[in-house]
Amino acid sequence: MEGAGMSKRLTRHIVLIGMMGAGKTAIGSELARRLRVPFTDSDAEIEAAAAMSISEIFARDGEAFFRARESQVLARILAGAPGVISTGGGAWMQPHNRAMIAARGLSVWLNCPPELLWHRVRQRPTRPLLQTADPKGTLLRLLDERAPVYAQAGLEFLSQAGDSIEASATRLIAALAGADPTLIQELP
Repeated sequence: MEGAGMSKRLTRHIVLIGMMGAGKTAIGSELARRLRVPFTDSDAEIEAAAAMSISEIFARDGEAFFRARESQVLARILAGAPGVISTGGGAWMQPHNRAMIAARGLSVWLNCPPELLWHRVRQRPTRPLLQTADPKGTLLRLLDERAPVYAQAGLEFLSQAGDSIEASATRLIAALAGADPTLIQELP
């Protein structure tokens, strides 16, 4: 889909959902670069607005407070020009967030095998939900709880072992074109 001198326009946002470690930020950044559209990481926007990390927000104000701020930030991002949005792992779990995303974008579940998720997040102390006595067990429990809700996304994109970020972005662009041929428009 990349052509010299060709600009692209999205008709709706592409909103990446899924578990922590699924690659939403990495793949989303590459996807936005290739499509020449803005990329927004909702977690980074929350941290900037609060002037503290998500772990600090959880510790100081709790998860419910964080989820309310997450919804506010998501609404602000969705009100802007269409681009690629990476959401936090729990954002899709809120029915009002799912409704907002459906109204303004195409939700894409980056579905990643549990062992690959664990490999990616096990050394990351920035994951507040994994600050437990059994972080791997917590991750697997969260995945079991969330997978049926993630499955409501407009498109499921399966991660493949060994895929680079670039290869994943290439496959995702093809999957997006197949799911909604009007989503990405080429402009002369």
